[in-house]
Amino acid sequence: MNREDLVKKYNEYKKMNLHIDMTRGRPSKEQLDLSTPMFDVVSSNSDYTSEEGVDCRNYGCLTGLKECKDLFASILEVPADNIIIFGNSSLNIMYECLADAFLYGVCGSTPWSKLEKVKWLCPVPGYDRHFAICEHLGIEMINVPLNENGPDMDIVEELIKDPLVKGIWCVPKYSNPTGITYSSEVVNRFAKLKPASKDFRIYWDNAYPVHHLYKDKQDFLLELLSKAKKYHNEDIVYIFSSTSKISFPGGGIAALAASIKNLKDLENHLKYKTIGFDKINQLRHARFFKNIDGIKKQMAKHAEILRPKFELIEDILENEAKGLATWTKPNGGYFISLFVNNKAKEIIERCKECGVILTEAGCAYPYHSDPNNSHIRLAPSCLSIDELKQAMSIVLIAINIEMNC
Repeated sequence: MNREDLVKKYNEYKKMNLHIDMTRGRPSKEQLDLSTPMFDVVSSNSDYTSEEGVDCRNYGCLTGLKECKDLFASILEVPADNIIIFGNSSLNIMYECLADAFLYGVCGSTPWSKLEKVKWLCPVPGYDRHFAICEHLGIEMINVPLNENGPDMDIVEELIKDPLVKGIWCVPKYSNPTGITYSSEVVNRFAKLKPASKDFRIYWDNAYPVHHLYKDKQDFLLELLSKAKKYHNEDIVYIFSSTSKISFPGGGIAALAASIKNLKDLENHLKYKTIGFDKINQLRHARFFKNIDGIKKQMAKHAEILRPKFELIEDILENEAKGLATWTKPNGGYFISLFVNNKAKEIIERCKECGVILTEAGCAYPYHSDPNNSHIRLAPSCLSIDELKQAMSIVLIAINIEMNC
């Protein structure tokens, strides 16, 4: 299609008053429906007592039900004793950990609010909400290139020599937004890190540990906490996870896994914030999924819904975008990263004019500053196949117009 025809088609789409939202990796209604029977698991027999005899309708059990810890232990491959169960949002836990560090310090260290500056390492492209937390708290962010194996560890190991560098964001499996999984070599190097700052922490946001698209192509992620423990370095790690994209984003459960020393420090602050989180929700999750086999069965159903959407995008890009763009081909997670040469902002704006709303340009970089204006995040999960075909048609038209100017 020549430019004149492309522009004509583009203008036709502009007149259609479409609204197709691809801004976030939200589960579709069909995915949410998979967990709806969970609401009957507890209420149907009026039994609100946990395995250890806790009445889940009442106060108490600050760090979470045993059966819920056991469930997350099987997902994260860490001991249940190393887990605290929180509310529904792992992002909230991350924010609380950072806020506590500013107010009280980490395990007896100087509160960050009393320091001249706090710096943070940010693998890019990365998760925009991580960067938003840092910006909100006034933490200086430093870009670290993310490649197909994970963050550039030579750069990480050099930057942590600065005692003002207090941590690093990581989405280690089916990463948001590229879909890559950190290699075992990278995880090993994380486990051995020796930062200048004793209160440096790896914020290991393991949001997609069981979120495979294919039964026969599942990325392997080495478990970090146990590996760090072998090097007597377990205090360096905070692991975050949730059931947001296993059950309900608005009504799941979230967990933190860490060393016993770290857990005691965090619990010391937690006891002043709450008497306990929603134990009835914890109970219904534990009874609905039961164990890791129940989780795997659920995620296989999710994959059946998600896989055709990812394959559709990959087929369209393979057939129509070669030479104009490059893209990632994840085996799991919720995102595909599309890279164009210095035209991302313009392409995203053209899509918006036609009613296809993408996450804004630069979102995957600190301060919304994509140095190459190249990255576009595609989030297909919430759209129907027909909506996705229409959205990708518009994306391709926008790419062709901009890249052939």
